[in-house]
Amino acid sequence: MTAKSGREQCSSAEPLPLPLRSSRLTGSAFAQDTVDTAKAKAEGKVVWYTSTPLPQAQKIANAFEKEYSVKVELFRSGGSAVLRRFQQEIDAGRIAADVLTTSDPAAAAMLSRKGVFVAFKPKNFDKIPDAAKDKDGNFVAQRLNLMTNYLRSDKIAEADEPKTWTDLTNPKYKGKTVIGDPSFTSLLVSVVGMISKERGWGFYEKLRANDTMVVQGNQQAADMLKRGERLIAVGALDSYAAEDRAAGHPMKTLYPSDGVFVIPSPTSVVKGSPSPNAAKLLAEFLISDEAQKIFPADGGFAARADIAAPAGAPALASLKILPVDYDYIERETQRIKRRFNEIFQ
Repeated sequence: MTAKSGREQCSSAEPLPLPLRSSRLTGSAFAQDTVDTAKAKAEGKVVWYTSTPLPQAQKIANAFEKEYSVKVELFRSGGSAVLRRFQQEIDAGRIAADVLTTSDPAAAAMLSRKGVFVAFKPKNFDKIPDAAKDKDGNFVAQRLNLMTNYLRSDKIAEADEPKTWTDLTNPKYKGKTVIGDPSFTSLLVSVVGMISKERGWGFYEKLRANDTMVVQGNQQAADMLKRGERLIAVGALDSYAAEDRAAGHPMKTLYPSDGVFVIPSPTSVVKGSPSPNAAKLLAEFLISDEAQKIFPADGGFAARADIAAPAGAPALASLKILPVDYDYIERETQRIKRRFNEIFQ
């Protein structure tokens, strides 16, 4: 696998309905699209632009290469940065990516309407919740992202834990919180967008007054907690906390009584890409048993409804899941990023 890094993170036309609960956790019947494996192998390489956490992206790429002898060229960055690079290349008339995985369903819907993706329904498409895929196959979730708060349990007593999102603005947490930047990670666009829509920007103004630190993305937020420079990650991706717990760090995930966010990470096959058959083969592999089980093994949630939650984590259906208005997020993405940065500059 050739890895590239960068500092760069755009349902059908219908918004993805959330919460992902009960009846939404089953897919519908469909006719499976086929992949020409021989042609894919002949192409020899597939270029994957992704915001998948790097350890998982590497495991998937390595497993795919081993299975099919097709080289994966990986460009991994924050979701907003990946989308920015992809959109710039599309605007320039140069298509470099074969497969695109981000964490921005609103952008996936917008790009689908522009005809940028190949409609493709691979094997196991029916096992993805309807709320986490485009019914025509323009995108399908690779994983589900639990966005909540987590903290250093050795530094904050249980009695002092924030129980709600609003609790995070309490002056007793001044200088203890850290948050990712929505200009880099698209998961934060959805979280910041919905919190500001429902609660007003006063929530973030209070976080700013509480000396909340802004870092680039979820990895950097987790690193700040590991080093003890900050003690609470706000609106952060729980799989990083789970990974750190497995490594022996005292990280505790919080499930606010007023709810958490669950955001799908859509994958699409790019129309007119250099390796169209290898692209479909990789897209199919991403929702295979082997690839899907990587996420819960590392503390995250698979996209497929038949794959169990990670060990020690609650089932998503047992949590209060806050809805995300992806039509709103699509319309307001630039304003959300701009206002956030105005507050925290």
